[in-house]
Amino acid sequence: MQTSSSHELAQGARWYLVHTRPNSERKAELNLQAQGLKTFLPQLEKTVRHARRLTTVKRPLFGRYLFVSLDIARDRWISINGTVGVSRLVAQDSRPVAVPAGIVETLLAHSDDGLTRLDHALAQGQRVRILSGPLADFTATIMRLDARQRVDVLLEIMGGAVSVSVERRALAPAA
Repeated sequence: MQTSSSHELAQGARWYLVHTRPNSERKAELNLQAQGLKTFLPQLEKTVRHARRLTTVKRPLFGRYLFVSLDIARDRWISINGTVGVSRLVAQDSRPVAVPAGIVETLLAHSDDGLTRLDHALAQGQRVRILSGPLADFTATIMRLDARQRVDVLLEIMGGAVSVSVERRALAPAA
């Protein structure tokens, strides 16, 4: 992912949504960047379980989607649909549809080191999903937030409730 400072939009440019081929978000991003286009692929750090092992990996926040900055009056946007890794540029009536202003900018403001953090608006009593660590994919209720970036949550597991402390960045609001 490019750094936030490289995401300043050029005059007349807007953010547009690119639908990628399955598991090809990073490939599409690299190929669009090779064409000189600015992209943004919001990612989360997530723990996956496989064969009794836990591995922490970066995964796209929005599976099969990434953002591209375009001035559709100036840029050759039609070639995006032929880019390796891209399924199509999201469009209506054969014209790309711009992402509403503020959405990508908010995601960029909460991104750091290639990761988008979803923990900026957490509050006591809120239901959250644990994204990484041995408790990944569990939901819990926030009991206490502290200044050390730790959060005490109440995890309901096996018919009981257990209080555990997790890193704030490992949490996202539950859907």
